[in-house]
Amino acid sequence: MSGPDLSALFSPRSVAVIGASRRRDSIGFALVRNLLDAEFSGTIFPVNPHAQVILCLKCYPSISAVPDPVDLAVVAVPKASVQEAVEECLTRGVKGLVVITAGFAETGEEGAERENLLRDTVRQAGARMVGPNCMGIINTHAGVQLNATFAPNHALPGALGFVSQSGALGVAILNLASDLGVGLTHFVSMGNKADVSGNDLLEFWEHDPETRIIGMYLESFGNPRRFIEIAERVSEKKPILLVKSGRTAEGARAASSHTGALAGPDVTISALLDQCGVLRADTIDDLFDAARAFDRCPMPEGDRVAIVTNAGGPAIMATDACVNLGLKMAQLAPATRTALAAFLPPEASLANPVDMIASANEESYRKSLELVLADPGVDMVMVVNVTPLLSNPMAIYDAIAAVATASAKPVLAVIMATDEFYEEIQRRPGQPPVYRFPESAARAMAKVVRYAAWRRRPHLPPPELALDHAGIRAILDAAPTGYLPGVEAFRLLACAGIPCVGLEAAASPEEAVAVAARLGFPAVVKAETPGLVHKTEFGAVALDLEDEAAVLAACQSMSRRVTEAGLPEPSYLVQRFARGGHEVIFGLASDPRFGPTLMFGLGGKYVEVFRDVRFGVPPLSAYDAGEMVRGIRGIRLLTGVRGEPAADLELLQEILLRLATLADHYPEIAELDINPFLTSPPGQPSLALDVRVRKS
Repeated sequence: MSGPDLSALFSPRSVAVIGASRRRDSIGFALVRNLLDAEFSGTIFPVNPHAQVILCLKCYPSISAVPDPVDLAVVAVPKASVQEAVEECLTRGVKGLVVITAGFAETGEEGAERENLLRDTVRQAGARMVGPNCMGIINTHAGVQLNATFAPNHALPGALGFVSQSGALGVAILNLASDLGVGLTHFVSMGNKADVSGNDLLEFWEHDPETRIIGMYLESFGNPRRFIEIAERVSEKKPILLVKSGRTAEGARAASSHTGALAGPDVTISALLDQCGVLRADTIDDLFDAARAFDRCPMPEGDRVAIVTNAGGPAIMATDACVNLGLKMAQLAPATRTALAAFLPPEASLANPVDMIASANEESYRKSLELVLADPGVDMVMVVNVTPLLSNPMAIYDAIAAVATASAKPVLAVIMATDEFYEEIQRRPGQPPVYRFPESAARAMAKVVRYAAWRRRPHLPPPELALDHAGIRAILDAAPTGYLPGVEAFRLLACAGIPCVGLEAAASPEEAVAVAARLGFPAVVKAETPGLVHKTEFGAVALDLEDEAAVLAACQSMSRRVTEAGLPEPSYLVQRFARGGHEVIFGLASDPRFGPTLMFGLGGKYVEVFRDVRFGVPPLSAYDAGEMVRGIRGIRLLTGVRGEPAADLELLQEILLRLATLADHYPEIAELDINPFLTSPPGQPSLALDVRVRKS
């Protein structure tokens, strides 16, 4: 598999600029100027019927008048002329197109029709197109040196392939990359991505040996499931860093299930990205900070970090940042501390962080860093320097770099110095990444650790679990759209192999009394009627009912509250009251674009308050299910605390796998909540106490 053929776009032998201009404030002028300034290795053909020469290049009245073959055409003409210009290019044999012009799908229905026609025309000709409504493309490779954008800044050559869905933000991205000394292999402003998409670029970069890191700024996913399929494969070879805008989801407030309320589109996207190894960054700065670490550091073997510094305050900042991001502070071996004490002053702190105090010079940094890196309990090191007056930060950095480049463990430097220092280190590619503050370095370090752990994870296929598919299909086929009756929802769980509390339905308060007597006391009674979703809020659940009189009184009270709220007279579910264990929640919610999402966490009526949940996307491997269970903040409650026995974690993982299988086979299940599920130690009953299922 070689990926899509985008050679006409990224490695053209000739470029025509349709709409080239002599006006210095025009996009047509900037395109030609950038091609020349980048020293494009091929031939440039400006096209404009009203000019003879542009920037010392012969200008042609149309692409048909160009005497030589043209591989790539950059189109920057008014929107009404784009279709004709593209058709002329295709007739001329052009196979790569970059349409800069705006006024297409982003403007409404009429623009979308123009864009669809443009895309279909390009595809029927077997060509590829970036845009419309984009800023252009860059390839910094020495054999190409293509800058087909109108951006004011050029890109430095490097290892990062970057795609931006926003043209305006693309200018800022190129500026920031230049300021930070981050080099790019390619830059692509996709615009409306009518033809070439982020998925195409992922596959292109997957097979590009020069591109070792991939960065993406996306506002939308055209085909999210296809993206995940490609991204998981690509992440096995090189890291993908992504900033996704549009994170809020007001529509989630209207979701009726706990899972629907908690699993908005952004949460679903994060779960998808986590499972396929894509590293989500909050900001473009964050993305570039991580890219520098990936570019210049080896992968760590674990998450134990040591800090070497000359100042206590930044050491505390660094420690807090690392711990808050889930990194572990390494415990230095006694031999390491003894060796440090041999040359550091008595006032130095030999624990982690190693504080060499303000008098530390480049030799102190060199020796300390060598010893700490050699410690078997250390996976990576953050070196922090606050430059004292009259000290030379470049000498400190040179000492750090000399040790770091010879080490198999990553070293990130934090040097609080002047702008002149940072301007100087930009001219030194290949040395350890440098950050102005510990928090930035810690965030980059955490992403490197996460990616390394993801690469080391076991590659397990989703297990095949036995479900009663005939029973599940019969229940769903018989049910109308909407919420399943309580008994049918529990039957569906049982068919999926999920343990449930014993229960029976009752049509009246008197029948509920008889059912409770048969099941045994204490009892639980729940009212059921169309439109009644969150029963607790209506007072439609009664727990720990000790006798028949209590059951009757509870049913009568529920009936009164429900009918006063304008709902039909209820029926009742009667269950045996279960004690002990911990309440957890399982959930399934289906998004029309992203598909089903699974949820696990601490349950009960406060689940939306505490929000201690994790999400996953089917299909799940056993490893994925284990990560979901062990990833909640309250996992210590389930592993045993203060003498309590541990919950049956393997059963919890199995239930997630069963729900994943259910989601894969039955897309009509729009929402499913098991809350609470009472989890107990292995060998003791763990039971679903309440379930809600909605069929779409």
